[in-house]
Amino acid sequence: MSDDAETIRRLVRGLAPEHDEIHAEMAAYADEHGFPIVGREAGGVLRLLARLTDAAHVFEFGSGFGYSAYWFSKGAASDAQFVLTEHDTDELDMARDFFERAGLSDRTEFREGDALSAIEEYDGPFDAVLVDHQKSRYAEAFRAVRSKVSRGGVVVADNVTHGPADAAALARYLEGESLDAPDEQTKGIASYLDAVRADPEYETVLLPVGSGLAVSVRAGRTAADA
Repeated sequence: MSDDAETIRRLVRGLAPEHDEIHAEMAAYADEHGFPIVGREAGGVLRLLARLTDAAHVFEFGSGFGYSAYWFSKGAASDAQFVLTEHDTDELDMARDFFERAGLSDRTEFREGDALSAIEEYDGPFDAVLVDHQKSRYAEAFRAVRSKVSRGGVVVADNVTHGPADAAALARYLEGESLDAPDEQTKGIASYLDAVRADPEYETVLLPVGSGLAVSVRAGRTAADA
């Protein structure tokens, strides 16, 4: 990492919100077990997006033990409802415990199994959505939820710049070159970016915080949506 890049990283981290007691415990567990979490920098963005949308309903494709959802809760409406999805039973049980201690369990659904199956049971609208499960299924997740997002709501995809995908191959692809990465993770992220960029109802930007967040806003909030 260049000196300038390292300085910017330090600035971003220095401005990131601090963990509370529950978040600190989550982060310590993640560090001990090598579990990937979005971290404070990206977490602060999730909190801000929840606050800007006054999020009343939040859905996550892949929740782990609840670290990112807990960031959403910090900025969401005081009576916000959350849907967490996770394949791993133990991780979902941990999320239940953390959310119970935070006083959020009565407003949260903990769905074990396939998030893409779970989303079919909801009409929405969701004000904030996180896509953070299998990278090869990101585009499918967006297609499943896009019409269920409120006007002015956001869909956030994690691991766009760091993680299992090849960021250099993605950069070349966005610059007009052929996608030369053979792995399914990179293909999945590329397909997701194609889907959100091609959708006329969504505006998308990439925020290089944490592992890279692609933030897509559904345009067209009206007085009737407020």
